[in-house]
Amino acid sequence: MKLVTLLAGILLFSACQQNSNELGKTQAASGEPDRTVLPITPPELPKYTELDARDATPPEPWSLKAPEDAPNVVVVLLDDMGFGQSSAFGGPIRMPAADKLARQGLQYNSFHTTAMCSSTRAALLSGRNHHTNRMGAIADVATSFPGYTGMTPQSCATIAEVLKLNGYNTAQYGKNHETGPWEVSVSGPKTRYPNYKGFEEFYGFMGGETNQFRPALFHNTTKVEMDEEDPDYHLTEDMADKAILYMKSQKALTPDKPFFVYFAPGAVHAPIHVPDRYMDKYKGEFDEGWDVLREKTLARQIEMGIVPEGTKLAEKPDYIKDWDDLTETEKKVYARQMEVFAAFGEHTDDQVGRLYDAIEDMGIAENTIFIYILGDNGASAEGMATGLFNENVYFNAIPESVEFLSENLDKFGTDESYAHYASGWAIAGCTPFKWAKQIAGNFGGTRNGLIIDWPGHIEETGVIREQFCHAIDIVPTILDAVGLPQPVSVNGVEQLPMEGTSLIETFTDPSTPELRTTQYFEIAGNRGIYHDGWMASVVHKAPWELHPRCSLADDVWELFNVEEDFSQSTNLADQYPEKVKEMEALFMEEAEKYNVLPLDDRTIERFNAKEAGRPDLMEGRKTLTVYDGMYRMLDNAFINVKNTSLSFTTEIEIGNNADGVILAQGGRFGGYSLYMMNGKPAYSYNWGGVEHYDIISNKVLSAGKHTLVYEFEYDGGGLGKGGTMTILVDGNKIAEGRIENTISNLYSLDEGADVGFDEGTNVTPNYGEYNNRFSGKINFVKVDIE
Repeated sequence: MKLVTLLAGILLFSACQQNSNELGKTQAASGEPDRTVLPITPPELPKYTELDARDATPPEPWSLKAPEDAPNVVVVLLDDMGFGQSSAFGGPIRMPAADKLARQGLQYNSFHTTAMCSSTRAALLSGRNHHTNRMGAIADVATSFPGYTGMTPQSCATIAEVLKLNGYNTAQYGKNHETGPWEVSVSGPKTRYPNYKGFEEFYGFMGGETNQFRPALFHNTTKVEMDEEDPDYHLTEDMADKAILYMKSQKALTPDKPFFVYFAPGAVHAPIHVPDRYMDKYKGEFDEGWDVLREKTLARQIEMGIVPEGTKLAEKPDYIKDWDDLTETEKKVYARQMEVFAAFGEHTDDQVGRLYDAIEDMGIAENTIFIYILGDNGASAEGMATGLFNENVYFNAIPESVEFLSENLDKFGTDESYAHYASGWAIAGCTPFKWAKQIAGNFGGTRNGLIIDWPGHIEETGVIREQFCHAIDIVPTILDAVGLPQPVSVNGVEQLPMEGTSLIETFTDPSTPELRTTQYFEIAGNRGIYHDGWMASVVHKAPWELHPRCSLADDVWELFNVEEDFSQSTNLADQYPEKVKEMEALFMEEAEKYNVLPLDDRTIERFNAKEAGRPDLMEGRKTLTVYDGMYRMLDNAFINVKNTSLSFTTEIEIGNNADGVILAQGGRFGGYSLYMMNGKPAYSYNWGGVEHYDIISNKVLSAGKHTLVYEFEYDGGGLGKGGTMTILVDGNKIAEGRIENTISNLYSLDEGADVGFDEGTNVTPNYGEYNNRFSGKINFVKVDIE
């Protein structure tokens, strides 16, 4: 089998090279450059014998140009939006921009993602499967296995790099989740930052999520500071402002040069953060609950032609309670969560609408292909049964009761929360399917709405295309639209052939045969295989389950005829056991071909770099010394102080009544801080926003140089246990206190460790959010762990 697969791969690559080489020869014969080898080689300059330039004929200036009449390209990718959430696909969230683009373009109702964000994004930008990109999981939980390293290879050049080397300007706004977190530091390497993967301009964040009100932003490779409070700030609006200005500036200076803009909001991924003016737009609209919402959404989908007549609503998972069985308090809490989430979705679409309006206002809409992808996977059910006021508790097994949620309901969606909604809404958001994000073998996890608008190039508008397609098909489609070949070499690196197939024929011919007849899916052991109208799948672990249901070898496969059963409502495995075996064997064949094996179903433990087997910036170090001004050092780029005894030693020089932060890690939703308050040494520990522990000395330090030691003696006995914190000044104990619970796995996905101030949100309200810089001098902070 391995030999056959290897030979098939060699033949396919040889065929691609031959076709590309033939195209290159044709281009060269017509005077066009060979665009299969990038960068394009400029013509040789002549040699001159003339002494005086006035007596010589200068050569024609050469510049890199895109193909004639090449269109601008805009790709919009939303985050964690389910197939049945947007109004364009029958959902309850009013999304006028999506509706408008659907009316004047094409909708695809069988477009698929990978069921997880990093994986989809790598596939989308390269035209190759996520394991080929070595992004078989989110970058945060990478391992050393070939399909899971989190380090995309140079042999999978992005569409941004290909277009840039063909004369385009390129820019990315928003989420970049394809760089391993251990590489996101001043030490890099930065070869997998957006700027080194083809984007000339980047403005966004590097991880899986960020605070929409206080984001961890980068402009290119430089961290962006938000020095002053702006009560009206929201990241998605900021992104739209920046993208619109970029497009206008680019066209003002080079009107004939096309651009590629990738607009990837962090919305509607948690945290759910909504501007005040949107907060109550859906008041009372979800009081009937998620069961009724599923039924109403399916009815609209059938009426709109999004799904075929006769489509059944797949049963929801047993974990999701019937709405009628909930208490009145639960109903009140959960309904409000969905109201705010829907507002988040509408606000996000409004920013996409602003983006498109700017393109129309510039008069370039007819020469712009606009691709709007409504989600990088299904809706997220990671909010658990009750939803979360602080999503960070999900990663650290910290409980939040319904009573706690009810008491804080007025803060849900504001900057005081880091919220997620109940998983019942995620299942409803993936109507008509059963499952959601992470479940790679079910279309609830992988099917997302796709809209393509290209005025003048799409003959029949406002209609639906039903061909099975995948995120890897977008890059070949763009290349076809632009008139470019797939490159065989980029920056001296031989390219792996693209595994996607162009959708360009479907723009004009609704009867185009299904070009993608086989496609595998896999995330953390959840897996499936599509082939010729059939789908076989395994649900190995639900998003709300801490452990897999069984061993990988003992998984039970389901089987669906999705040509007749759009929603995967009827499992035919018992009826067609031979078909199940055939599909399972096909999955293994595809898995071997695309580096999917071995499967890895570990979950929270993969956040630990040592246990996962990925690079670790600290590499087992027991000590780290940091200095004033170092900041936003993420969990993977800072020494691991969790679940252990440790000490912080700092030498400071102060005046009278010193104030401010010495060292802080995390923020309002989990972390710790060493600081001075009115001249007194202090330590605060924030346990996921649920409990706050403050140890504050009664002793005011005199002006001058002092050595402070903060010693933490961990109780042991497992993860997230408590301990005793002792503060010493110049060798003398001045304060001591208990910390009953500690963070076990992750302080924050977007807030790091800062020296000399607490950047982002505050660990503790004991000091100001924008004026917490240390008033003295910090010579060093040394961290020692056992």
